[in-house]
Amino acid sequence: MSPSDPVTDLKDRLAEVDATEALPLVLADKPRALRSATDVPDRIFRVVASGSGTIVLIVMGLVGLFLAIRGYQALSVAGPKFLTEPSWNPNSGTFGIAAVLSGTFFIALTALVTAVPLALGTALYISEYAPGRVRGVLVSIVDLMAAVPSVVYGLWGVFFLSPAILPLSQWISTYFGWIPIFAVSGFDPNDPLSSTTVFSASTFIAGIVVGLMVAPIASSIMREVFTQAPIGEREGALALGSTKWGMIRSVVLPFGRGGIIGGTMLGLGRALGETIAVYLIISPVFVIQPHILEKGANSIAALIALRYNEASAFEISALMAAGLTLFLVTLVVNFGASTIIARSRSGSQSD
Repeated sequence: MSPSDPVTDLKDRLAEVDATEALPLVLADKPRALRSATDVPDRIFRVVASGSGTIVLIVMGLVGLFLAIRGYQALSVAGPKFLTEPSWNPNSGTFGIAAVLSGTFFIALTALVTAVPLALGTALYISEYAPGRVRGVLVSIVDLMAAVPSVVYGLWGVFFLSPAILPLSQWISTYFGWIPIFAVSGFDPNDPLSSTTVFSASTFIAGIVVGLMVAPIASSIMREVFTQAPIGEREGALALGSTKWGMIRSVVLPFGRGGIIGGTMLGLGRALGETIAVYLIISPVFVIQPHILEKGANSIAALIALRYNEASAFEISALMAAGLTLFLVTLVVNFGASTIIARSRSGSQSD
């Protein structure tokens, strides 16, 4: 008997199978659908997680809707001038948030200039340089500072920081007054009798206090991201002869870019909405005040706190419209930060 040919045997077997059944086995080009069975705990977790996210979105939408409804009367009267008018006289029909909106951004940006370097340096020291025993203590201290009420920071700023920082404000204005934001009207650096009261209750002081408030929050976020930098890349950089700072600069900081941006934007959101500390420190003015060292500042949150108790019905509507503006600005900042973080390496790792 001659040995069988494998090709002939395969043809004979395929001929015995019905063509309609053999064709899908030979020519099928679609992947087989995979089905995974989920148990009851997974289903409960999925429902709870989805429901929680939906509830958060609904609550945010209801808050915005409430502010829009309550502020519609004032917005219909003011029109587009609500964003460009600096004065605030709702009962006379002339009002807008140009002054307080610009003051809000000036205070928030001053706070970020103060907070970001402090938070970044603290996070790097705790995650990379601090000994093990000291690290736990520092983490606890930073977290406790984030929990201190804002009124405590405000009182500290009024009674301690304001008098102590006036010489610094005077020095900055004397040597850097040629920069517009550091110029102070009514102050002559060559006059020894010039009063330093023109530097009190300024955007600069309020921004420093708010910056010290947001620094612990930003530092905690940055520290958590820095500690998640890949160990292999850390050791690889050191094995190639890099110094500790070189490893941090080439591995930790690029990996933690999302955490740095996230902490900064979270601090910005906190600074934009800070009320009590700013209210205690500033001297309210209703003009656009770009000179951060000069006396007089304002913010939307401080305006609402200042005018709400004695406001008429129409002025309350105007305050609600101002609150709606602050709500929308905060949403834009947070969504922008989320988009940037999602494109970063640490942000993609956390998705």
